[in-house]
Amino acid sequence: MSHMNIQSQNQSVLYRVKNSMALITLNRPELVNSLNRRMVDSISEFMRESWEDDNCKFIVFFGAGDKGFCAGGDVKEIALQIKEERYADVDMFFQNEYTLDLMVHNSPKPVVVIADGITMGGGLGIAAGASIVLATERTRMAMPETRIGFFPDVGATGWLFSKSPAGYPEYLSLTGYEVSKRECVRLGLATHYLASKDIPRLISIMENFSASGSESKERLSEKIIEEISKYLNSDIPEKKDMDEWVAAYFAGKSDLIDILNSLKKCNQQQKLCEIVFDSIAQRSPTALVLTLKLLRHNENRPVADVFFTELKAAAFITRHHDYMEGIRARLIDKDDHPRWIPDSIEEVDLRKVEL
Repeated sequence: MSHMNIQSQNQSVLYRVKNSMALITLNRPELVNSLNRRMVDSISEFMRESWEDDNCKFIVFFGAGDKGFCAGGDVKEIALQIKEERYADVDMFFQNEYTLDLMVHNSPKPVVVIADGITMGGGLGIAAGASIVLATERTRMAMPETRIGFFPDVGATGWLFSKSPAGYPEYLSLTGYEVSKRECVRLGLATHYLASKDIPRLISIMENFSASGSESKERLSEKIIEEISKYLNSDIPEKKDMDEWVAAYFAGKSDLIDILNSLKKCNQQQKLCEIVFDSIAQRSPTALVLTLKLLRHNENRPVADVFFTELKAAAFITRHHDYMEGIRARLIDKDDHPRWIPDSIEEVDLRKVEL
């Protein structure tokens, strides 16, 4: 394998191979390891080589620095490309990012993601397809895209939240609610929980773990978990009250106006209803309506189909006023007062957006 060649070309991703393990370290800690196209393409190339290497039995993702695994795509780089009207580059980033996520999902070898700290957007997209996802007390998972005039992508409108209780796909997608600690496991976004202090030891154990070549992906995943089991915690508390609230106000609603009206007429945890209503009201109406449209369209669809529809949606939204306006208001000028067009849900018309 030409791992050293890949590493020398792209220091924003580091690769290490030892025994049966291939370790991929996202290495842009100053940007919480945000992904750009060079990183995505490099990782995809490395994964393909790892699949072909009989000595490599499983792949581990990790994020450098102390802030998190990955904050998502490099939005400022995408914004610059849009400003320069380089839409072919914008489209190619999303196509290659979704292809990488699909590769993780369909990997013939187990993929382990150590989701320590911030794991959002594109970072959560990588984790979502992995066999094993490890959350810690520092983990913060979210899809906050509607805040900047985009939509929760990387599979979020299809299968990403499918293991969560009723109403959570809508709740997490529309509000960008931040899931943390053990709740990541409870809502199906992570498979196991451990203490962050044990991560170096965990990586060392996996590095020294030797696997035979005849085991299935499922059996090898089980053996990896067995090797590190002493560090894993399965004590995941229930939150029945919250689950009931989310189901009452988000599950089975016909459209966004129906959701907002139910929050207005709140008869259960009124303060929470007000906070969530205000949070949704501050987001791009176009992005919100598109998000719910995608959730309904992609329900129970195959993973590849979900990415295909999200790719078409990304091409639409990156050419829409609200995306650049959201980036300006939230990330560049930081005045936190985006001027959405249109500025009301009732005025949004997506009939021409083909999915």
